[in-house]
Amino acid sequence: MKKKLFLSILLLFLTPFIAFPGSFALAAEPIVIGVPTSLGFLEGKESLKAVEMAVDEINAKGGVMVGTVKRPFKIESIDIRDAAPGVPVPEALLGIEKIILEKKPVALVVGPFRSEALLAGMDIIAKYKMPMLGTIAMTPGSEAKIKKDPEKYKYVFRVSLNVIYWAKLLGGTMASLKNQFGFNKVYLMNQDILWARGTANAMKNRFFLKTGWEVLGHDQYPTGSSDFSSALMKAKSKGAGVLFTCFDMPESGVLVKQWKSMKVPALIAGFISPMAGEVAWKTFDGKIGGLMNAIFEIGNIPSEYYAPAKRFYDSYEKRYGKAIQSGHGPAPSYESVYILKEAIERAGSLDPDAIVAAIEKTDKMGVMGRIKFDEGHQVIYGNNPGQTATGCFFQWTKDGKRKIVYPKTLAEGEIVLPPWVKKVK
Repeated sequence: MKKKLFLSILLLFLTPFIAFPGSFALAAEPIVIGVPTSLGFLEGKESLKAVEMAVDEINAKGGVMVGTVKRPFKIESIDIRDAAPGVPVPEALLGIEKIILEKKPVALVVGPFRSEALLAGMDIIAKYKMPMLGTIAMTPGSEAKIKKDPEKYKYVFRVSLNVIYWAKLLGGTMASLKNQFGFNKVYLMNQDILWARGTANAMKNRFFLKTGWEVLGHDQYPTGSSDFSSALMKAKSKGAGVLFTCFDMPESGVLVKQWKSMKVPALIAGFISPMAGEVAWKTFDGKIGGLMNAIFEIGNIPSEYYAPAKRFYDSYEKRYGKAIQSGHGPAPSYESVYILKEAIERAGSLDPDAIVAAIEKTDKMGVMGRIKFDEGHQVIYGNNPGQTATGCFFQWTKDGKRKIVYPKTLAEGEIVLPPWVKKVK
């Protein structure tokens, strides 16, 4: 009688799980993903949302298979504030260490904004053997450290574009402008931070000066600057055909308004963070037509010619009621969660060294294109999403649309000069 009673109670307990097998994942201990980044900035906010979206999709399908058990992901985040003006790198590092020690994540995603914080934080990552899939900071210095001491620094990966691939995207676009319009004079303007300095200097010394361009000037601005009129006047008086820009601070949107009001006869082509999203047209009163801006990773902009990028972009907008506004971060942040999931499942374990080894073998089609890592743990970028991850350039049209114009594999139309910018005869 007691045996029958016991079996009846056991059956009653198991019935929900037999009927709904996915319930086991909800009962299992969650796998914590840490998100330490600058949450007060657009790219950080949207990257976290992209991570949340991926986690919810995975958990809705039962979670992550670890050996023979399915477990859900759980997100823990912290604002390390490294993108904010005046915040010292050590403060950001304290935030990274805090989330590792207190939340005990299996891995980190997104990570620091500033390359300075990433490079300094690599020793903390190594100390705790914490796999990290970074999606913001761009310095190739991290890859150099990994190649020099792979056993120590093997835990750090980057899913987003880095400065080297960024320069290749920029160089290809500048070559197109020269070929199509005859532009060969450039004025450089950038934010005075590591990634932007590195980008501008690399373009100046390794591209413009080596490919027949005349560099008319180069001005750098501290984070928080909001007046660019002096450089714009110099560019105008010297006859620049292209204004090459690199900024991620909110104040950099003022540059475009001043360019428009001053009718500087040079095409802006580079990256200005506030110009990346579709909301910029309304924010700047429809006065940004003709501007060319980079999108570091497709998926942060929809593509007519690569369906996964458009599906991700549309799904994000449907979920949050607002489209992605960042040019850098959300798409690789979303993809990072799936890279981690698949690595854990291949490893069959949460052991960090096993996860790292599995991440190194990643080869998948993602929202930015084909995802593979090189020996420096950098995702390989190029111009064809069927072969590599891909970034792009778009141009704001006169009626407020964003049209991808480079590379050719994704181009939705030709580059059109604003009325006050003329082709070189």
